[in-house]
Amino acid sequence: MKSQWININTAQGEIFSGYLSLPPTGNGPGIVLVQEIWGVNEHIRAVADQYALDGYIVLAPDIFWRLEQRVDLTYDTDGTAKARALLQKVDTTKAVTDLSSAVDTLRKLPEVTGKIATLGFCLGGQLAFRTAATGNVDAAVAYYGGGIQQHLNVADRITKPILFHYAGLDTHIPQSAVTDVKGSFAGRSNATFFDYPNADHGFNCWGRPMYNQKAATLAHGRTLIFLSQYL
Repeated sequence: MKSQWININTAQGEIFSGYLSLPPTGNGPGIVLVQEIWGVNEHIRAVADQYALDGYIVLAPDIFWRLEQRVDLTYDTDGTAKARALLQKVDTTKAVTDLSSAVDTLRKLPEVTGKIATLGFCLGGQLAFRTAATGNVDAAVAYYGGGIQQHLNVADRITKPILFHYAGLDTHIPQSAVTDVKGSFAGRSNATFFDYPNADHGFNCWGRPMYNQKAATLAHGRTLIFLSQYL
């Protein structure tokens, strides 16, 4: 497995970067992995490597680059305070456009021999959802996507398969929001929802106190099944 930072070109000729991780075979389908508010930090790079070991070409774009390049924060008090400050400043509409550029960059890599999905966590889950609405990806996965309920006006544009993971103990995403998201896909066959009643927001992140090994393992397995079906 090999990893490196690569350049991503926007349609406006700007350049930002993303962490690219290649599988041991050197080729495969692609994943644009979308960070949490702590940046493309050690955890997100490890998740990219994890999916690379599962056989995917994984690109984790730096979505905070317009504010600060290659944000790499820890989960302590100072790191979380800065992460939340960046969240308040980031232009998520531009971030979706940047993610579409990352998808285009990934598609052009000779190592990518299959389809491409977006996969994101928290803020990244919301952005993976919104990028799926652009029609630029073949599938999408949203882990506890914060704020998706505020962007349901684009749900009808998502025609490719999409997978949602939600935590039952999540205080950041109320169950009413989960109900709204599910309702927006009612009667449609392209959306799959999984609920984890005993898990909290951020349950996939082993660097945070709410990490839930059972839920994380189950969700990862379900995600791999989903990706194997649609990529």
